[in-house]
Amino acid sequence: MSLYLIIFGKPRYLGVIEVDSPSLVPGEPVIVESMRGGEVAVVGGKVTGEQVVAYSKANEANSGDGAQGSEPGVHSVTFISQASEEDVRIDRENRQEEEEILLQARKILAKHRLSMKIIDVEFLLNKKKLFFYFTAEQRVDFRAYVRDLAREFRTRIELRQIGVRDEAKVARGIAPCGRPCCCSYWLHNFLPIGIKMVKEQNLALNPTKISGICGRLMCCMSYEHKNYRELWKKLPSPGNKIRSDQGLFILMGVDVYGEDALVRAPGGAHVSVPVGKFAQFKEAVLNNRDWQEYIRSPENEVELDPVDFSSISQKESPPQRSAREKTRVGQRNKDQRGSEKTVQPLSSGSEESSISHNRRRSKKKRIIDQSVSGGYPSREGRTSSKPKPPQAKRTDGASQETSRSSSRRRRKKKTGVRPSGNDRSERPKGGIQS
Repeated sequence: MSLYLIIFGKPRYLGVIEVDSPSLVPGEPVIVESMRGGEVAVVGGKVTGEQVVAYSKANEANSGDGAQGSEPGVHSVTFISQASEEDVRIDRENRQEEEEILLQARKILAKHRLSMKIIDVEFLLNKKKLFFYFTAEQRVDFRAYVRDLAREFRTRIELRQIGVRDEAKVARGIAPCGRPCCCSYWLHNFLPIGIKMVKEQNLALNPTKISGICGRLMCCMSYEHKNYRELWKKLPSPGNKIRSDQGLFILMGVDVYGEDALVRAPGGAHVSVPVGKFAQFKEAVLNNRDWQEYIRSPENEVELDPVDFSSISQKESPPQRSAREKTRVGQRNKDQRGSEKTVQPLSSGSEESSISHNRRRSKKKRIIDQSVSGGYPSREGRTSSKPKPPQAKRTDGASQETSRSSSRRRRKKKTGVRPSGNDRSERPKGGIQS
């Protein structure tokens, strides 16, 4: 009897089946009976009893943020048979029908005005049960909503609340790196990720660059963290400062490949200190001794193997020209471009436009010369020795009439009554007397 690890359901549950015969191939569809009912599963591969225990512990320890909740990490399911072509066709039709059901379910949800979001829908193989996966920030009373769904689709309805990380797993989005999200095709458990992991890996604390489509820190932050953690065990915390008479030294990060600590010196330069010599480097700085002998100099840097670029590029690069030859070629191209230009004869319209342009240019030049010499151009283009005096303010009857009209407007605005003609004639010329 052999044990096989299988994957079933849109949340990608893990299960273990026992099969006597025949031998199953990874990626092969099979029919199983799970705690949800009969459904199609995919074979992951053959496993041992120890691996099953390890899978169970790993998934149970990190299933608090997912759809499983208090469910076991690895489910015990019953193997029924290998999936036939008819079973695969029915399962494919169910997937197509789920898209229409999802749109209808969201329309019904809009009528109830519940603070929840329907993520995806899943049919079982025999359509006896319909699963709805949703997210919500708090508890939601969806009993009336479930009744409307059962009345609409004529089957058993089950709503399952999932977390924000499982939303990306079920919806299967594209990660910022351009590839499908790891949780959507191979990652089964979510490891706890903190901002300390980001700092230890010398990454910028930019939320748009370190967050996934789920809004949480990207799961790939934990892939290489083990290597960084081994180096930081021998070093102080990131950003640690060493103060001495020579200045301030700051521990900026680590270099995993060279196993070095990156330190910023008082002058602003970054130096690489081997992790094994960092304690001696720190002691030399604190005691105002020479610390240059503890840094990694260019002579003892790690040398990389040379890369043969001839096998990469198929075309040969063109021969390099000297500076003198480049200048000669550039001058020859310039002469060729100059010889290609031909002088076109001026038409009658172009001649008139050229003459008018010259007249405007000469007039503009004459005005500039006159303004520099102290004269001012008059209307006819002649210059006068004195500037035209400004016009004096008018004090005749027109000015008084303007003053009376403005006084009438102020009075109308104040009283709201327009003055009559008699009042206008009896009013003194100086305006309204207070």
